[in-house]
Amino acid sequence: MAGAEIERLVQLLARLPGLGPRSARRAALHLLKKREVLLDPLTRALGEASAAIKACSICGNLDTQDPCAVCADSRRDAALVCVVAEVGDLWALERSGAFKGRYHVLGGVLSALDGVGPEALNIQGLVARARSGELREIILALDATVDGQTTAHYIADRLVDTGVKVSRLAHGVPVGGELDYLDDGTIAAALNARRPA
Repeated sequence: MAGAEIERLVQLLARLPGLGPRSARRAALHLLKKREVLLDPLTRALGEASAAIKACSICGNLDTQDPCAVCADSRRDAALVCVVAEVGDLWALERSGAFKGRYHVLGGVLSALDGVGPEALNIQGLVARARSGELREIILALDATVDGQTTAHYIADRLVDTGVKVSRLAHGVPVGGELDYLDDGTIAAALNARRPA
């Protein structure tokens, strides 16, 4: 069997999303075999990231500066804010290059099953931003799951009296999607969100 250090490495890797015990074992073995090329640089990069990266005080994005590069970019529309559950969602929207406003990261979604209530999320910060009078529109870009939609409804209710327009991302048939392969919920959402041709 492996030593305690290797077992600890495997256990820590297994906590990462998408890695189970077997995948974590394979990853640990690969890192150890390629110590100079992978493990040592990864160890340094993790230490540097841990020391330098912080959450943006405005939106919650992760960056080495505060405010983050997105919030500090004067070319972006500061009156347009896209609300996402996690930083990974922000990164996905940024990869698309389609959004030129700013963001607000909630830090998760409401989930009664997991004990996540409104106080655990950065909803109050969003309400404060909306009440500042600087926002024109808030786009709710939350997953089309029960928890995501519950969170979107809750936020929309909290923002009703702010005077800020609240919208949601469209849901429905993806580009290149074939109807025969879509689930019933996606088809229903697409039909309900139809628009003139």
